Parts: sequence; structure tokens; C-alpha cells
Amino acid sequence: MALYILRAGRKLRSRSPLPLSLLYLPSHPPSPNPLSPPPCRPQPLGSPLPPWRPPCIGSRRRSRILDGFRHSLSLASISSSPGTTEDHESRRPDGGEGSPPASSSRSWVDLYLPESVRPYALLARLDKPIGTWLLAWPCMWSITMAANPGEFPDFKMLALFGCGAVLLRGAGCTVNDLLDQDIDKKVERTKYRPVASGIVPPFQGLCFLGFQLLLGLGILLQLNNYSRILGASSLLLVFSYPLMKRYTFWAQAYLGLTFNWGALLGWAAVKGSLDPATILPLYSSGVCWTLVYDTIYAHQDKEDDLKVGVKSTALRFGSLTKTWISGFGAACIGSLALSGYNAELDLFPTSGLVLWYSVESCLVGLHPKDFHTSGPLSLGL
Repeated sequence: MALYILRAGRKLRSRSPLPLSLLYLPSHPPSPNPLSPPPCRPQPLGSPLPPWRPPCIGSRRRSRILDGFRHSLSLASISSSPGTTEDHESRRPDGGEGSPPASSSRSWVDLYLPESVRPYALLARLDKPIGTWLLAWPCMWSITMAANPGEFPDFKMLALFGCGAVLLRGAGCTVNDLLDQDIDKKVERTKYRPVASGIVPPFQGLCFLGFQLLLGLGILLQLNNYSRILGASSLLLVFSYPLMKRYTFWAQAYLGLTFNWGALLGWAAVKGSLDPATILPLYSSGVCWTLVYDTIYAHQDKEDDLKVGVKSTALRFGSLTKTWISGFGAACIGSLALSGYNAELDLFPTSGLVLWYSVESCLVGLHPKDFHTSGPLSLGL
């Protein structure tokens, strides 16, 4: 029996490609100092192998590699997580506990303004200039149309109305946040706004509103008397707009009346009066345009609006939203063309504006996302 076992062991040793030393246990314990591993050198055939460790890699270097790998995994998880364009607006200015993850892109408000000023800049939506442009464009159109034939528009007037658009838009957002703070706390997109989150107390927000209105008054006093009365009357629309969503589905139409008031004021500031044949079609065109973009914007909040009892054209139109906004787009283009015709403008600039509106309306109609869902259609208002 012993002779048989000895012969079987010799046959196994002759057939195995690996040395039998691999079956032996290590003959010496691991190095007591993990920071200085034994040097890497080939092991002689048949000698016992030391405990396994990554070749020529010390513990410090290995920990750095593992830490870098964990960091890569964390970055991958962040980049693959779903996000919306409203993440920056939803971020709390103080980064307090319970705030959503900060957006990877920081606005100029975060980069350049002092920390004590940032909540007020966010309250005035200075980090989202698209709302200011939407308020300023009707002013620029009417000022340009009121210029004498063959002359450039009044650049001083354009600058005054540009500054006024920043101030009035900020004042409107402040009024909106002060009146809607209870509603904003219940809406996912708005619950981290400065007033709703408690960063800016209501009294300080009211003082900030007075500061903006005081600066706006300084601009208004530089216009003629007719424009002063017309401009002051717009405050009624500014202060009452936030309440409209509580009582009517046509709050977006009321916003159009407010946002496009500059179409009336710009002409009056240049001419000293109004030309209804030119200005009313231009004003109507802006109102229809506002109904187009703000109805799309309202679709992202319609689920929350249903919960808190807020009304909007997105809820009113429902599945017929595309049909409605197509009709408003056509009315916008037609009114704009009529305004240019009554102002006796050349055919080329008028047709250029009409073409621009047409392309914009087509892009809205061909939007890949259906209006049945509340996707991230942020316009930064």
C-alpha cells in the first residue's frame, strides 16, 4: 500500500505544471511594518511563497488609489442621477440642512456677490436674467418703432428702460414671493426660495421691495409727465398679479398685461402720447406671446397647483395646450405684422420679426416632450 501511494505521488508531481511549494503554507509571518513591504524579487523554485500583496505597491499608495476609485464612483453616481434645470433655483442660499444638492454650475451671484447680499439677489431673480429680457423687449420694440425714420433709437431711453426692467422685474418677484410664501412652501420647485425658506424674513423683504421701488421712481421721474402717470399705473398690475392665480385660470393672460406694459410706456416716453393704431396691436402681440411661453412654463407646476388649489392656463387647456398656444402664436404674429404696417415700417424688418416669431412658434409646436407631463421647462421666471 505504501509503495502504491509513493508511485501515485511521483506521477502527480510529473504531470502538474505548478510546483508543489504552492501547496505549502508561508514559513514566515508578514512584515511587521505595512508601510515598508518586502522588495519584489523572483522566488526560487520550490521555496515557500510569502503572503500575497499587490506587487511593489505600498499601503499609502494603495490607499490613495482606493480613495480615488471611491471618488470616481461618487462622481459617477452624481452625474448619473436625474436632475432638472430648476435645481439651481431650488438650492437654499445658505446651503442649510435639508437643502437639495447644489447644481454643478454656479451663477455669478454665487461667485461674485458677498454672502450677505446673495439672498436678496436671489429674491430679485438676478441669477435668471431671462425674465428681465422678457420684460425689456416690448419696451425696446416700442422705443425703436417710435424713432424718426432713418434715425437710430434714443440710446439713453433704451438704457433707462433696461435698468427699469431689472428693477421692476425684481420688485414683481419680491411681491410674488411675499404674497405666495405659504403656497411656495408646498411646491417642490419654489419651497427653497429666500422668503419661503426663511432666509429673508418678510419685513426685510418688504424693505427690499421699497428700495427697488425707490430706485424705479428715480428712473420714472426722468420721463415726461404722460409717461410718469402711465408708468405709475402699471404698479396696480404688478401688485395684483400674484393674487390672480387664486381666482382665475387666466393668470397667464394677466401676466401678459403686466409684462408688456412697456410697449405702451416706451412709445409714450418718446412721443409724449399714444398711437392706438400702432401700439395696441403691438401690446396685443406681446400678451399673446406671454400666453405662449408662460403656459408652457406653468406645465411644470400643474401637479403641485392641483394640490394647493392654484389655477393656471396649463390646467385650463389640459391636453389641448398645443392647439391653444398655436392659436396664440398665430394671433401674436398677425398683431405684430399689423403694428408694423400701421407704423409704416419697411417690409424687410417687419417680415424679419414675423419670421422670427414663426420659427419660435414652430419650435414650441415641435417640442419633443408632450404637454401632458410636467417636465423641467424652466424659463427662469
